[in-house]
Amino acid sequence: MTKELYGLGEIPPLGEVPQKMLAQVLRPDRYGEPVKAFQQEVIATPEILPDEALVYVMAAGVNYNNVWAARGIPIDVTKSRPKDPFWPDNTGFHVGGSDASGIVWKVGSQVKNLKVGDEVVVHCGMWKQDDPVVKSGQDPMFGPSFRIWGYEVSWGSFAQFTKVQAHQCLPKPKQLAWEEAGAYMLVGATAYRMLHGWKEHTVQKGDVVLIWGATGGLGSMAIQIVKAAGGIPVAVVGGEDKFEYCKKLGAVGVIDRKKFNHWGMLPHWKDNEKYNQWLAGARAFGKAIWEAVGDKKNPRIVFEHPGEDTVPTSAFVCDTGGMIVICAGTSGYNATMDLRYHWMRQKRFQGSHFANDEQAKGINDLVIEGKVHPSLSQVFEFNETGKCHQLMHENKHPSGNMAILVNARKKGLKSLTETK
Repeated sequence: MTKELYGLGEIPPLGEVPQKMLAQVLRPDRYGEPVKAFQQEVIATPEILPDEALVYVMAAGVNYNNVWAARGIPIDVTKSRPKDPFWPDNTGFHVGGSDASGIVWKVGSQVKNLKVGDEVVVHCGMWKQDDPVVKSGQDPMFGPSFRIWGYEVSWGSFAQFTKVQAHQCLPKPKQLAWEEAGAYMLVGATAYRMLHGWKEHTVQKGDVVLIWGATGGLGSMAIQIVKAAGGIPVAVVGGEDKFEYCKKLGAVGVIDRKKFNHWGMLPHWKDNEKYNQWLAGARAFGKAIWEAVGDKKNPRIVFEHPGEDTVPTSAFVCDTGGMIVICAGTSGYNATMDLRYHWMRQKRFQGSHFANDEQAKGINDLVIEGKVHPSLSQVFEFNETGKCHQLMHENKHPSGNMAILVNARKKGLKSLTETK
């Protein structure tokens, strides 16, 4: 007889799906500090659709999107779901987690690329196959049905089981422990698209690439992806104590942004005094890039995500014909730049958001080949889900990526057989 509920790490017979599961759940009435917003509950194990798979979660990655979800800022992730034309959800709660490693436990009737027992990692891009953009053969990232699993759509990886579309699953790199495999896909695939997804501005051998926030999850992936492509990664960090970490990942040079004070929105060009102060700071920063590279080469690609504080400088130091590619605005959303340097130097300002299947496979292949490592810095227990998100909210988290053990109850395990 199938048990109604299994404990964490208590492995059911392969393919046996219990009626209920343990999950870290967010509800609107407790939005606020992540350490309090996440609470463990017993909920029903989700049913899967014909194109979906149920995955027994071994480990989950930690990303900022579920700091937002826990706080209810900038949106209440549950509020619009009942009326979502593609992904209706009336549960009223949110199970977060947009990175996972685990074992395929059940597959839908239409699934051809997976079988029960496959060890996989999961990327967080979801879309409907009948989406007109997808049906026309365009990038599904541009379709109206596109959603981020575990943030815009519930049933993420902070639970014993998660339901995903089958195309989200990729082979788990055999050399990685479960917690390593569960930590890299969101930031890795995002960085991969930024650096390899935009025609005419994919990273090439010898390209200087300026990488902001280089010790974070995104930045640590970007350094390694640039290095694997033969580029020249230049890291920007907030203190000399982070230099060695970046160099170990492959950065050619590292710049301490705290040695400069011209950050923020661009002063108005009619305010000569303030504008000239900013310009002097931007030029000094550009010189620091040359010193880091050992040559007067400007970045062909600027890997952006701080946004408001740094975009004016990124747009200034980017090389003629180069690209500033941005995927976030962690310092604010009002991006300003001196358009004279933008149009006269024919630069590109490109927005980028997660990745499609091909790009997710691209980063996974680099990990399988050993050219990119997950940069896992700290591992948490399942009951510490709120705690690790609180650290991220307070910017007290360690460099690299963090992971949460779900059904993998010991660090360092690499396969299902080791857990038995």
